[in-house]
Amino acid sequence: MNDRFLRACRREPIDYTPVWLMRQAGRYMSEYMEIRSKYTFLEMCKNPEVAAEVTLQPIDKLGVDAAILFADILLPFEGMGLQLEFAKNEGPVIHNPVRTKADVDAIRILEAEEATPYVMEAIRILRRELEGRVPLIGFSGAPFTLASYMIEGGGSKTYTECKKMMWQAPELWHALMTKISEVIVRYLKAQIQAGAQAVQLFDSWVGALSPVDYKEYVFPHSKYVLDNLKDAGVPVIHFANNASSMLELVKEAGGDVIGLDWRINIDDAIKRLGDDVAVQGNIDPMILFAPPKVIEAKVKDILDRVGKRPGHIFNLGHGINKETPVENVIALVEAVHKYSRA
Repeated sequence: MNDRFLRACRREPIDYTPVWLMRQAGRYMSEYMEIRSKYTFLEMCKNPEVAAEVTLQPIDKLGVDAAILFADILLPFEGMGLQLEFAKNEGPVIHNPVRTKADVDAIRILEAEEATPYVMEAIRILRRELEGRVPLIGFSGAPFTLASYMIEGGGSKTYTECKKMMWQAPELWHALMTKISEVIVRYLKAQIQAGAQAVQLFDSWVGALSPVDYKEYVFPHSKYVLDNLKDAGVPVIHFANNASSMLELVKEAGGDVIGLDWRINIDDAIKRLGDDVAVQGNIDPMILFAPPKVIEAKVKDILDRVGKRPGHIFNLGHGINKETPVENVIALVEAVHKYSRA
């Protein structure tokens, strides 16, 4: 098996830099859109065979060094008692947002096999399909990111309701975050038990906070999740998007690998993080609209900045945009392999 990704997570020597891409299975691929025309997004997530098929699509097409489960960070919501819908052209909508003590009290904490059995079945199928090829990554949203969707009732640019609860009702906020954190621990442990060989914690929206607020309102809960995965036996990636201002806190919260967005030079991030964690990243996803020569130059720059330091997994600084030309994604993967071998 090509285990370079797992070895890079452990900061072991490898012959070239492994690469996988956030949202590598998705709307920019015609194969994905063909399946999407037959199902709603939630139906795709809840059908283990379909989720497995979509997960596998980029492996041969792109030549990436790891597969990431096709799922959504909000899948645990229904088991928690939330009414989740993916509205056309609007993204996720939670019809009963969490705003009051009664709402927080009503949140259920179920075993993940009961709440999301289809996720675990997709992982079991994928392990059989991927045997001897590349490792499989499972994932979850992080406590703050899941809380923000729950409280806002969907995506947000300002996180007004979320921050109102944080500052106006801190006890309620921490009660909610404690419940979410427990659900995440069970969810990720179940994925690992089902066969995930690494897991990533996505804190997609935590960059909306100041470092001071992160430390007080989020750090203890992210740390709880990551502490509970220390003995799980697989590498854990902690990706906090737009969080360059609090990189040291993100590292302190935990993770074997720290995911980096493109808003910081990777060599600067490495200096701040030290040598005892691996790093993942960190090219701007929009570079995939540039000509292949520009993509290659950007790839080479990141690899040069990392140098011979062990423990680098190449990735985007966030997910692939749905309009991205697939040939440019292939060019990126090929450039990473070519220049890192050199």
